[in-house]
Amino acid sequence: MLDAIKVSTIAMVLGAGMAWAHGDVAPQPVNTDALPDVGEEWLIENPYRAEAAGEEVWRTAIKIGDSGYNQNCARCHGLGVVSGGLAPDLRYLEAAEYGDEWFVERFRDGYTQNGTTKMPAFGELLGQKAAWAIRTYIETRPDDGALDEYTPRLKEIRDVLAAGGGDTATLSEELWQIAGKVETASGAPVADSAASRAAELISGASPDFTGAAEALTIGLSAAH
Repeated sequence: MLDAIKVSTIAMVLGAGMAWAHGDVAPQPVNTDALPDVGEEWLIENPYRAEAAGEEVWRTAIKIGDSGYNQNCARCHGLGVVSGGLAPDLRYLEAAEYGDEWFVERFRDGYTQNGTTKMPAFGELLGQKAAWAIRTYIETRPDDGALDEYTPRLKEIRDVLAAGGGDTATLSEELWQIAGKVETASGAPVADSAASRAAELISGASPDFTGAAEALTIGLSAAH
C-alpha cells in the first residue's frame, strides 16, 4: 500500500502543473533554541527522528514543528497537514531519505512556476533546525482514518478527563496503548496523535486533565 501511496505522492508533488498559492506568505520565525544544532551544511536526512536523536529531542521537534508548520505552512497545506487540495498533502511524503531530500530542497529553495513564486524560500530565513522540526511534525501525522476505530473510546476518555480525571494511571496506560496502534501516512513508526498528546499531558507529576480533554477534542475533530 505504501508503494502505491509513494507513486501517487510523487506524481502529485512533482507534477509540473501543480498550482500552489503559497507565494505571498511572509515566513514567520520559529524558535528552535531547544533543539540541538545540526551544523551549517544542509543535511539530506532528518536528524531529529527518535532513532537518531532520542525520544526527548524527537518530541521537542514535534512540538516546535507543530508551531512552525501552523505559522508558515497550514495556510496552503492544511491544518494538521490535511490538505484541502490547494497544495500536496505532505503527510504522504515518505519518512525516509527520498522524502527528506525533496522536502528540504523545496523548503530551502522554494518553488517557482512560469515565473510566479508559488512557495517562498524558507531556508535562509527560518534555518535548517526549523526545517527539520517541521518535517518531524509532518511525518508523524496520522493517516486518514487512523483514529476511526478508537474514536468512540477516545470520546469516552475525553469526557472523563473533562469531568476532572478518573483513574489517571489506567487512563494514561490505555491512551499510550491506543497511541501505539495509530498509523502514520508517511510510514514513520510512531504517530503524533490525539491519543499520544493526551497521554503525555496526564502522565506527569501534575496531570493536566483539561488540556488532555482539549487535545482529544481538537485531534478527533481534525481527524474528521
